[in-house]
Amino acid sequence: MTAFRDVRAEQRFEQGFVDEDGQVRAVFADYAVQGETRVILHVEADPALRGTGAAGQFMQALSDHARAEKLKLAPRCGYAVAWLKRHPEYGDVVA
Repeated sequence: MTAFRDVRAEQRFEQGFVDEDGQVRAVFADYAVQGETRVILHVEADPALRGTGAAGQFMQALSDHARAEKLKLAPRCGYAVAWLKRHPEYGDVVA
């Protein structure tokens, strides 16, 4: 796994995860900036990572990042909406 990072120039959060063949593959979330809120437009995992839990680990890292940076998340992507609903412990970062 690689470190979670905010690629501000691309308005994208991303993190790498190792697939079953040992290759590093990406999970990312595109976002829009609205002040201190990041509107999560789309979350996507490389197809080789689907079903491995990588997207959930990414969402946890994203939520931890938002908390540490005092940001709010406004999910618009169906996956992000569902994940945040299943994890009420991150309710403080939801806009």
